[in-house]
Amino acid sequence: MLMGYLNNMELQNCIPQMKNDYKLNEINDQQEVISNQQGWNTMPSHDIMVPVPIKIQPSMGILDQNIHAMNNSSPHPSVIHSSPQTPHGIPIAVGAYIEPELPVELLQQGWKKFWSKRENRPYFWNKLTGESLWEFPPMRQFDVSSDPLGITNDGHQNGANQVLLKKRPAEEMAVGPASKKLILIGPWDLEIPTNVIIYERSPSMLPQPHPDIEFYRGHLVAKLRQCYQELCQSRENINAPKESFNHWLIERKIVDTGSDPLLPSQCYPEVSLRMYNEIMNDIPLRLSKPKYTADARKQLSIYAEAAKNLIESRNALQESRKVVKWNTEDTLQWLRKTVGATYIDFQERLNHLKSQCQPHIAQTVKDSVEGICSKVYHLSVEYARKIREKNYELLKAQGITEMPPAPAVLTLHKVWCYPIQFATPAPRLPPIEYMADKDQTYVRFNGEKLLINTVYLQKLEQLYRYSCFEDKKMDYFMGRVWCLLKRYYVFCANSPETQASVPVTILESLHRNFGVTFECFASPLNCYFRQYCSAFPDTDAYFGSRGSILDLNAVSGSFVMNPPVFCDELIESALNHVEQLLSESNEPLSFIVMLSEGETNFINKLDSSRFKRRQVVIPAYEHYYRHGFQHSIPKSEVNVRSPTSTLVVWLQNNAGCQRWSPSEDRVEALLEAFRPGRERDRDRQELLSPPPNSTSGGPPPA
Repeated sequence: MLMGYLNNMELQNCIPQMKNDYKLNEINDQQEVISNQQGWNTMPSHDIMVPVPIKIQPSMGILDQNIHAMNNSSPHPSVIHSSPQTPHGIPIAVGAYIEPELPVELLQQGWKKFWSKRENRPYFWNKLTGESLWEFPPMRQFDVSSDPLGITNDGHQNGANQVLLKKRPAEEMAVGPASKKLILIGPWDLEIPTNVIIYERSPSMLPQPHPDIEFYRGHLVAKLRQCYQELCQSRENINAPKESFNHWLIERKIVDTGSDPLLPSQCYPEVSLRMYNEIMNDIPLRLSKPKYTADARKQLSIYAEAAKNLIESRNALQESRKVVKWNTEDTLQWLRKTVGATYIDFQERLNHLKSQCQPHIAQTVKDSVEGICSKVYHLSVEYARKIREKNYELLKAQGITEMPPAPAVLTLHKVWCYPIQFATPAPRLPPIEYMADKDQTYVRFNGEKLLINTVYLQKLEQLYRYSCFEDKKMDYFMGRVWCLLKRYYVFCANSPETQASVPVTILESLHRNFGVTFECFASPLNCYFRQYCSAFPDTDAYFGSRGSILDLNAVSGSFVMNPPVFCDELIESALNHVEQLLSESNEPLSFIVMLSEGETNFINKLDSSRFKRRQVVIPAYEHYYRHGFQHSIPKSEVNVRSPTSTLVVWLQNNAGCQRWSPSEDRVEALLEAFRPGRERDRDRQELLSPPPNSTSGGPPPA
């Protein structure tokens, strides 16, 4: 009788507390849903933090409703009919958990304790990750809901984190936050965590990609390329300079402030100096280095005839007409009289003729060439407007309205470098067809089939799981893969030099000896680390892109910079940005820059930098680069011997030099990694070694 009375009294005391706990959890869930619907979460003020991944869903399906219901009630159907009890025999309400048995840190991470009727024992379930465990959950070092990258020391955001960060030893600082390992064999190492710290940034206002929009954009870009070719043919009787359109896209994005991620739409000045010079260099004839003496003689003759015909058919100044005509006739007469001239004689005569005639030819065709550049730009602006309107119509059809701009970050917070986040809603994506054929996979949408090697598709899946937080069920994975492949297919347009990358052995050595964990110029298809900067934040963000290097406000970390060699404007902007970062930071910061030795202007710029610590030169034809289309070509064709020398320069501030100093043994190890054949040795060892086991699995739900 007495025990029953005590049990009843204990039950009456427990029920009000459990009701209060349940209401508190319900309020927290409602606040989380409201915060997600707003598009971004306001973070508390602290020194080191990570923005909450934006979870915007255009609609809630049946599975989403079930998950939402589980978050507010029971995590598993077996709990609905169970009657768990306390050690004193008091029944516990359905879906309730015993608050004192779980630490506050685990509760903040989303863990709850439930009773399994089937197994007649308790188990633990995380409402944020969906993970269930029989054993007691491990104590993580971060709050999943507000710190997905694991920066803070506990679940609370406080000002002591800055002190903790400064007191951490270099070995701990270099590895960054811990994460689950999903090991995949390939020319990359996605398990290396970042050691890069940046200042927090606002979410991107770029629209999230959609296959319909990307297909339409690809059609308009192809149309613009064709228009560029026709303008050069009709106005100057030349073909559009090779790779000129790709160079123009890259050069314009440095100054573009428009809304389209690919097409320039808001640039000043409108006429691209890069495109103007490339067209002018091909007028009146595109010159190339001849192989034989007969070819050199023929090229000189054709150039003289073309220059003479051009100046006579245009409204040129009298002085220009006179100079060009006299020099071309003198050259043609010399060709008729000269017998037995050498290869060098013809080349010297051609250079002299071009130096005499080209300034007058350029003055004559200046207005026409500027008209070509202006026409291409204005067509690009018009096409970007059409894409924006089509995207607005698609979102409106799905019931998604335009989002207001994300609030600017007023207080600078230091955070681990995280992928680009969106402030705009994600549209529903159509189904994508794909078919595996041996080692390759075909991804098809709207009748267009794109090819990717299967191992690279698996790499994209792993990057997606690391970086895309709002699509845990991988519903939109293939749609976003198609958008990614389509964007780079349209951008590169049979130009592998655009995506050429550093060999794996060199990146391994850079990480091992200089702590490099970040690539300044890469893409999801050719990256070695899972943290990198790329050209297209919208399509690449789901796969780990940190946006453009020109927008990355880094505080500390170790980087490798291998910019495209064909765009001087981009290289200059990147080097200026690096100089500014190094001058503003007192924390360890290091950039290892790799440039072609032919870039004499930038070599002089690097020599004058006060942050230069050392440089070495790798001779031509004694090292390799990886092919730009490595994601779609056979593995045997990936390594391409470099025809030019490569200059490697270390730019470091004082703290960076102390931590990652280019000492003799480290530099020697890097030079050994450049040695031809190391890549093949690594591939052979990779094939012979057994694949590692994945550690991503967890216990089954109760």
